[in-house]
Amino acid sequence: MKRREFIGLIGTAAFSFARPGYAQTKIDLPLVGVLVPRTLEPAKDALAALCIGLQEAGFVEGTNYSFAMRFANGDLDRLPSLAMELGALKPRVIVASSVAARAVRTVLPDVPLVFTSISVDPIAYGFAQSYTRPGGMMTGNVTNAMGSEEGLTEKRIGLFRELVPGLTRVGMIGPKGTLYKAELTALRNVSGHFGFELAEYAIERLDDLEGAFASGVRDGVSAFYISGEPLLFNNMSRVMPLVAASGKPSVGVYPEFGRAGLLMSYSSDTLDGFRHAGTYVAKILTGTRPGDLPIEQASKFTLVINLKTAKGLGISVPATLLSLADEVIE
Repeated sequence: MKRREFIGLIGTAAFSFARPGYAQTKIDLPLVGVLVPRTLEPAKDALAALCIGLQEAGFVEGTNYSFAMRFANGDLDRLPSLAMELGALKPRVIVASSVAARAVRTVLPDVPLVFTSISVDPIAYGFAQSYTRPGGMMTGNVTNAMGSEEGLTEKRIGLFRELVPGLTRVGMIGPKGTLYKAELTALRNVSGHFGFELAEYAIERLDDLEGAFASGVRDGVSAFYISGEPLLFNNMSRVMPLVAASGKPSVGVYPEFGRAGLLMSYSSDTLDGFRHAGTYVAKILTGTRPGDLPIEQASKFTLVINLKTAKGLGISVPATLLSLADEVIE
């Protein structure tokens, strides 16, 4: 399916997705639990994509299954307790994105889990024994093709340098989590090839963001690289005003970053990840064990260029790059 057609389906599904944050459940139907770190509003498209994946497998909400959802509203410390709430409802399977998957695994190890769009190696993270046969009660999909953070970073920075050819010093902002460390290593490894210096502005909490951006501006960075760590991804409303106020070009990982105001983002398609999670949920509902379903590698990638941000920065986007973009924000 072409991306434009898929986005059209997402829009249709999202239109019918208006519902209370906790959703309605029917006791006579298999229950699918969903746990996401974000609020309902920005998560709607992802949840609609999950429904589309189920529909493609012949499963219709309200007829073949019901949903129970929990949203952490950016407060990642709430994830374990929200996972326990879902567990008390006796779901047949839980779908969890990014850091929420770890919370589910920790407090509900015996509940089938489909993780989606995680950015860490599921084997190193203890989620699976192998990609082909995960074993246990977990499976899902990962954002990095073959887990190669460096390969994605090289592609991302190569595209970004076409927008900012005078890239001499890149300031990386993010909390020191597992993904941050992988991103930092990848950036260091590609910095020599692209001829820029890497400056690290690590934070411990969201309140440190303003100081991190101020330090980067004071140090004269050419651009900011925004980590894909869940703390930032799930609190974009705190990040984006500081990106804009810095007056610096910015690049990030997920498409949502580019849509929200970063100059550019490049990563695997997170909506496609939720759609694939839906097909796995359908298999589990029909009796397949999660551990027998191979972990899927990302195969669909999205380049987002924000023309509105480019115009504000006085950056002219090359026509060749615009022709490559999957989404152009105007």
